[in-house]
Amino acid sequence: MRAIESLRLAWRSIRGHKLRSSLTTLGIVIGIAAVIAFVTLGASLQEGVLGDVSPDDRRNVYGWAAEPETEGGPLAGAQPVFSEDDLDEIERREGVEAAYGYMPLSTQALAYEGEISPQSDALVAAGPSYIRENRLAEGRQFEQGEREAVINPAVAGQFEEEVSVGDELTIALQGGQRTTVTVVGITESSEGLSPFEGFEPSPRVYVPTDPFYTEDAAAAFPGGDSGGANNGSVGNETETDGNSSDANDALFLAIVVEAESTDDAAIERAKESARSYLESDESDAGALLDDGLEVRLQTSAELLQQLEDVLNLLQNFIVGIAAISLVVGSVGIANIMLVSVTERTREIGIMKAVGAQNREILGLFLAEAVILGVIGAILGTLLGLVAGYLGAWYIDLPLVYPLEYVVLAIVVGVLVGVLAGLYPAWRAARTDPIDALRYE
Repeated sequence: MRAIESLRLAWRSIRGHKLRSSLTTLGIVIGIAAVIAFVTLGASLQEGVLGDVSPDDRRNVYGWAAEPETEGGPLAGAQPVFSEDDLDEIERREGVEAAYGYMPLSTQALAYEGEISPQSDALVAAGPSYIRENRLAEGRQFEQGEREAVINPAVAGQFEEEVSVGDELTIALQGGQRTTVTVVGITESSEGLSPFEGFEPSPRVYVPTDPFYTEDAAAAFPGGDSGGANNGSVGNETETDGNSSDANDALFLAIVVEAESTDDAAIERAKESARSYLESDESDAGALLDDGLEVRLQTSAELLQQLEDVLNLLQNFIVGIAAISLVVGSVGIANIMLVSVTERTREIGIMKAVGAQNREILGLFLAEAVILGVIGAILGTLLGLVAGYLGAWYIDLPLVYPLEYVVLAIVVGVLVGVLAGLYPAWRAARTDPIDALRYE
């Protein structure tokens, strides 16, 4: 019996039991569609979170101080230990292009044109290059020493009249003080600009550390705390190993060190230069590390890899659950093929009586199982691609189709069909023709 003839007979059998065949392939369709949809959403989420990181951002080294046993992401258990003198010295070190502090500042509300919006954690003090030019939809970076701010769309759009470049925004600080900033730029997206912010979309007002933090920080921001961090300024004069800080010296919760280039060697050189200084007795941070803290310095690539690993783990877990449907689908095919063998026992006997070989009977039933698997794979792939598209569109993510999974889906469909139909086909091939002809 030729292969074409086997396929024709298999298709005739499938068409003869349309409802049963449709229900049989449903498990394969659901399983493959779920896998492709979740993989598409996972790839789109990674692209949305990680794809916006520019090459310039990848040369950043992020540092914070925490107790050695502290677990978690960036800023987990962070304590402010980095002084302005530390940053100035690091910037002079080999391989370092720039170094600046990072400090979230507690607020009460934002006000614009008489409208007030309660916000407790929208204000972030950092260096001008924390907001890259390519991250700005309009305007420019703020400048150190100026009362300027860059805001994100979440802030710009939360008032009845949208905030624009050149407008003045009032910030109500903890303790009742108020300060006014001139908006000089608006970012293109509301997502966080670095691992410190977790890349989540939240209202953010970015201001220069000078004058908003380093200039008499204790008076401007009483308590200076953010998210449980210690006071960002030293409350009294202290001396440790020749290092001294007066009452108005601001200590940053974290620092950002920029390497001279995006080359891995250059980034590592900047990282080690910063580490060697911060852990030495020369630095203000080094004096405070005696309290059981350690400096953690991680490159953008390392922090992004941690995030990518978490996303991959989550995706694999969900895909594993979805793949259970494939197992259910294969059991369905095996079951229906066994039923088909029983129903067609007399037909098998007639075929053998007129000269059909065991391998031809085996091929006939395998062909039927493979056709069911391939149909399920194709329909499941199409459904999965549509579901992935709709999901990415609804969540507002860049659509990324993992094409390798589309090919894999077809292969899995064929394998499921072969494996599920192997035993029923073998059983059909082993049927005794005399017993088959007697079967009613």
